Amino acid sequence: MDKNSKFGTELRLFRSTKVLAASSLMIAMSIVLGKLLAINIGDSIRISFENLPIMVSGFFFGPAIGMAVGAGADIVGCLIVGYSINPIITVGAASIGFFSGLIARDSKVSNKLLKAYSSVGIAHVVGSMLIKSFGMRVYFHTPFSVLALRIPLYLAITVAEGYVIYLLSRSKVFMSQLERVTKK
Repeated sequence: MDKNSKFGTELRLFRSTKVLAASSLMIAMSIVLGKLLAINIGDSIRISFENLPIMVSGFFFGPAIGMAVGAGADIVGCLIVGYSINPIITVGAASIGFFSGLIARDSKVSNKLLKAYSSVGIAHVVGSMLIKSFGMRVYFHTPFSVLALRIPLYLAITVAEGYVIYLLSRSKVFMSQLERVTKK
């Protein structure tokens, strides 16, 4: 299957009520994990798994759905909690879903564990460590010494989230339900 037909299949998923419902659930899960169940350390560091549902969406539904879930989770989450919307951080959240889906879709790696970790790792490097950190620096003037703490934090989170996605990709029950959702 070439890239154009893969992209067309992903765009058709936007018309699916089941995928829309699953994406909405992923947005809700991201908000709960990121805004309500997070561990805040000061004003700038937050330990959470808010990106896991975003990456699950990208990994299993493709980069377009992952990007939409990431942007939706950030915007709706900020509105619910009362945070100001930082457009750079929203782009970072969208890029997490996009890159996790892009790597999962286009990777030539057949090892599921390696595919899960490369997808999650690249998504975190680009979205969390680079783009979101840049947004925190620009909008909130977060010191570089605090932003540097995000590197080991997201390396540790990558280990956990990558393993969860790997386990989901190996689960026959999850994959059969996923097929039911994406099948027309």
